[in-house]
Amino acid sequence: MEKSIAEMQREVDLYISQFKEGYFSPLAMLARMSEEVGELAREVNHEFGEKPKKSSEADNSIELELGDILFITICFANSLGIDLAEAHDKVMHKFNTRDANRWTPKNTD
Repeated sequence: MEKSIAEMQREVDLYISQFKEGYFSPLAMLARMSEEVGELAREVNHEFGEKPKKSSEADNSIELELGDILFITICFANSLGIDLAEAHDKVMHKFNTRDANRWTPKNTD
């Protein structure tokens, strides 16, 4: 079952709202996001780079690390009252206008 971005934002908000602490501060969330991106980089390096995992290292996955980044992104947006679907639409508009001729299109023969 596919979830909309709005559904994901509501689901995360329901989860976070059950705790007294609530959302972290924006600065703390940025630090958490940076940590998660670092963990993703480590997994990508293990899978596609020249650095194999040590036998003692946990078996994480790129999928789980991307999920962690998605979760913290949703937390960040929720804490600041940002609608991620609206943010996505604005970014796509920017790419489709400002960057319209930036890349070489595939042939449509």
